Amino acid sequence: MLLAISLLFWGANFLKGHNIFSQDRSYYAVYDHVDRLAPSNPVTVNGFKVGQVESVSFLPGQTGMLLVKFSITEEELQIPEDSRAKIVSLDILGSKAIDLKLGKASVYSPNGDTLRSEVEATLTEVVNQEIAPLKKKAEDLLNTVDSAIIIVSSIFNEEAREDLDSSFSSIRHSLKIFNRTMGRIDGVVEEEQENLKNIIYNVQQITRNLARNNETLNNTLENVEAITDSLAGANLKETVENAALAMRQLAEITTKVNQGEGSMGMLLNNDTLYRNLEASAEDLDKLLLDMRLNPERYVHFSIFGRKDKQKDVVQPQDQ
Repeated sequence: MLLAISLLFWGANFLKGHNIFSQDRSYYAVYDHVDRLAPSNPVTVNGFKVGQVESVSFLPGQTGMLLVKFSITEEELQIPEDSRAKIVSLDILGSKAIDLKLGKASVYSPNGDTLRSEVEATLTEVVNQEIAPLKKKAEDLLNTVDSAIIIVSSIFNEEAREDLDSSFSSIRHSLKIFNRTMGRIDGVVEEEQENLKNIIYNVQQITRNLARNNETLNNTLENVEAITDSLAGANLKETVENAALAMRQLAEITTKVNQGEGSMGMLLNNDTLYRNLEASAEDLDKLLLDMRLNPERYVHFSIFGRKDKQKDVVQPQDQ
């Protein structure tokens, strides 16, 4: 009976994953939620089972935090103190396990130590994260469709339909005019077909002449290029500067003349010489008039000579 009870106890623990004859090490981790993690769920490292969950309980103090105790059955496995106990999903059915993410610290966690915890995102959370952008795009698309429907509805009201009918009528009328115009153009082309042939023939003759006189054209272009090179090599700058200097000097002379400087300036700006010349011209006119009216005063003719030359000399009177 004792042997049977012992075998039953050992078998029950064996089915639970406990080996009563091995030296198990226990560790703890604290979570805000365990996502249906339960005792007897496996503890793995890189997908290999190294232990199992012993218990899940609330921390004292009404904090709502959960304390998970798990055991490590692998005696050779050493857990660095910076390792993390992460709750993960084993399959799509939602089976949970603790996956140990071993750290790189040189100090190992002793038996009964508390490890840092982490919870893998659930399938629902992952799906929500993936669907959220699609949901937003769908909402934006629906808003766009609503706006398009509103616009289309406003377009296809009675007034807009009348405008569209008028537009289509105008388009049909324009197409008819275009067809008539094309028909006329076809008629003109048929009538002027002979002239078009002559024009094309003349163009071909011109191109042939250009091809035959290609060398002459090249020589002409070379001569033009030589002339332009000669003009470019000429001292145009000095010529332009000399012309500018001459223009400046002419401007200075003109300024001095206008200001009455020099003989030319005095002649142009002083009217004394003009008045003297005008007075002289008047006196000359008077003298010529007196000579015409009284020529005997100035010219004396005598066939037999004059007896007294001083007798007839009369001084001209002032007019």
